[in-house]
Amino acid sequence: MTAAARQQVSAGRRAMLAKVHLAAKELGLDDDARRDVLERIAGARSSADCTDDQLDAVLREFRRLGWTPSKAAPAKHPRGQGARKPAPASHPVALKARAMWLSLWNLGVVRQGTETALEAFAARQLGVDRLQWADQAQGYRLIEALKAMAERAGWSQELSALVKPERRLWSLKARLVQRQAEILGRPPLQLHDMTEADLDRLARELGPQVRAYKALCE
Repeated sequence: MTAAARQQVSAGRRAMLAKVHLAAKELGLDDDARRDVLERIAGARSSADCTDDQLDAVLREFRRLGWTPSKAAPAKHPRGQGARKPAPASHPVALKARAMWLSLWNLGVVRQGTETALEAFAARQLGVDRLQWADQAQGYRLIEALKAMAERAGWSQELSALVKPERRLWSLKARLVQRQAEILGRPPLQLHDMTEADLDRLARELGPQVRAYKALCE
């Protein structure tokens, strides 16, 4: 092998090692969680001890857990020609379904938290090609299906006992975070002073750890 070839191989390996650490960071995994994934996929707790094929397998696992590698912006067609990606549905049912889908992703219930995955699920539930085209009656069926998934995962959706309507959304978010903590084996969290924004942020932080833990248990 020539010196130039060795340098190219070395540069390629360095890029893969950097991607492993970047992916773990963007998924919110701490060092222990990252090493757990490495050990489960490659049998080593350090990426430096992995072969290139093992590093590639680890990166595929990170993508399965929700990591999306950054990509360069696609080239524009001349004079603005070319198909445009349709905008996500924005009616009230779609907004609620999207929020629940992301919550279920952070709970490790659905594999992908993307708009594409939600659209595919909605198509199966409602028989329409686009969530944008669903009417309110169809949307109700979609929301009920998502609620049923949440209940089966231990995230209670029961709100009839709550007297104050303004506390219902807060309560759902707090229950989600408490269920995440329970899955991870942590004691109950003290959430009383947290805002809805605080709970959303905590759910996003715990999400990668929950997904990694559930993948480990599979």
